[in-house]
Amino acid sequence: MALPYPYISPLSSSGDTKRRKTTMRSTAYEYYRPGGVIMVTLAVLSVWMWTLIIERILFFRKMDTHDTNINEAINMIARRQPAQPRPGLCYVIVSEYLRMHSQDTTLNRRILDQLVLKKRPKMSRFLQTITILAATAPLLGLLGTVTGIITTFDAITLFGTGNAKALAGGISKALITTQCGLLVGIPGLFMGSFLTRRSHSIEQRLTETVMALKRAIEKQPRNLPKPGMTDLIGQTAR
Repeated sequence: MALPYPYISPLSSSGDTKRRKTTMRSTAYEYYRPGGVIMVTLAVLSVWMWTLIIERILFFRKMDTHDTNINEAINMIARRQPAQPRPGLCYVIVSEYLRMHSQDTTLNRRILDQLVLKKRPKMSRFLQTITILAATAPLLGLLGTVTGIITTFDAITLFGTGNAKALAGGISKALITTQCGLLVGIPGLFMGSFLTRRSHSIEQRLTETVMALKRAIEKQPRNLPKPGMTDLIGQTAR
């Protein structure tokens, strides 16, 4: 009995899939091969740049997602006890301040400023490197373009304009490197701008929190014993 549709063996289907994958790999290799060393450099640059971008995204998410707001930070300063541990930037600064604070208001303000100065460089870390890598990618593409044009003119000098195959290599190198340089550079510039804005937003929120904390420190009564000292003073008096 004849089937209404052709029978396709599972083995032949899997074999066709493997052949298609192999063909796609070879096609991709043949597509990027004319770029030569420039393409390898662009690939390394792209991996480096996106590694830094992903690291910054995860860092900012950690610093900003579960952070302490201004009211919670002021309450921590007033109680002189840290709240439930969080990975946010403001919580880290307040908790470190509570471990280092003294009975001198001026010294406490300086301690807070010192803690902020230590944390600020971490906010802009790698951002300039990401911008430089994103701006370098199109320049590498342009270098490949110039190299490809030189190769094309060398072919014209040797074979004239009648040999299209000899001209195709230089033209392919010129076009593929320019294309890949732009594909690497444009998203990198957008991500660098986005991460810079994110960093400035977190720094602005940190500045507002520190100003509120300084006002709260000024309002605190002086010569107030640290947490745990009240019980010790009571036992001494007895």
